[in-house]
Amino acid sequence: MPNNIQSKQFITQLLSQLIEKPSVSPNDCGCQEILINHLEKLGFVIERMPFGEVSNFWAVLETKNPGPTLVFSGHTDVVPTGNEADWTYPPFTPTVVGDLIYGRGTADMKGSIAAMMLAADTFTKSSHFKRGRLAFLITSDEEDKAIDGTQKVVEVLRSRNEQVDYCVVGEPSSRDMLGDVVKNGRRGSLTGNLKVNGVQGHVAYPHLAKNPVHLALAALDELTHEVWDDGNAFFPATSFQIANVNAGTGSPNVIPGEMLVQFNFRFGTELTVDLIKFRVTEILDKYKFDYDLDWWLSGLPFLTADGHLVEAVSNSVTEFIGLTPMLETTGGTSDGRFIATLGTQVVEIGPINEMIHKVDEHVSLNDLVTLNKIYNSIMKSILG
Repeated sequence: MPNNIQSKQFITQLLSQLIEKPSVSPNDCGCQEILINHLEKLGFVIERMPFGEVSNFWAVLETKNPGPTLVFSGHTDVVPTGNEADWTYPPFTPTVVGDLIYGRGTADMKGSIAAMMLAADTFTKSSHFKRGRLAFLITSDEEDKAIDGTQKVVEVLRSRNEQVDYCVVGEPSSRDMLGDVVKNGRRGSLTGNLKVNGVQGHVAYPHLAKNPVHLALAALDELTHEVWDDGNAFFPATSFQIANVNAGTGSPNVIPGEMLVQFNFRFGTELTVDLIKFRVTEILDKYKFDYDLDWWLSGLPFLTADGHLVEAVSNSVTEFIGLTPMLETTGGTSDGRFIATLGTQVVEIGPINEMIHKVDEHVSLNDLVTLNKIYNSIMKSILG
């Protein structure tokens, strides 16, 4: 295994190449070709899977001995930078200051990908790779719509009955220090787009109009105060949040003819999608106003409560960090929700998430060196 200085040099060089690519979702800007070139040199068989504007690839290296398939999943796309003048250093110019490297995507999640690549380089050249398959699933559509990315690749894998036993997602899971939190599941996400139908009119003649805001206020208030469930040992209670409200023409003397309300549920395994829809409809119907409601399911909840992968990840963190990680399912969604539908054990472990999506995003290079060791240890545990 390379020493820490060599590892830091490898990660810094590769991560710098990735940061230089302004790969705002869904554009990959050539990041994946850099990774493919590296993996091809290690003997991986590469399958490019572009869908629409999205770049994806599936890479596999297998031994002659039967065994499980271990996948490392990541994304090369990043969120927009915002006003670049607010950044201390240009967001797409990798800048090393002490132990930190600055740039958009350093923490979410090009840093993890660089650590994965080094781990794969070391592991596949060692004598520890004895059985099964090591694979990579990389997309450029995680931060945006997430329709033509991992979800589409998973559909292809399912259609040909690909075996995917274990998956490590490199999302920045850590809270205060590397490895203190590991995500062993995520909540589902369900969005409702509600249109309340009224009758437009003059505010001086309200009897000739129907104000959709007035019609819906009581129902919306009940939805916000509803206790949907109490959560369970793995998931917090379901959250209902109104995200957007729009009504009116901009004039103070016009009663609006319609109101648009967008809300979102983050839910665990205590509720089903059908039950959420039923309960929302039941509340809305109680108030007897005219409405249309469309739903968009972003992902179902998934959970890897225990098993070989959770054990391997926990043991690796303990070995290199000296602590037992907390297993949590909090936070947003990740592409793990798509991979889990294959019956795969999925765990997320990556850098500290404090700076993700922020101005001056950065990550610790020493943390990435340690993360590479954790990834390598997981490979040994599953495929050794």
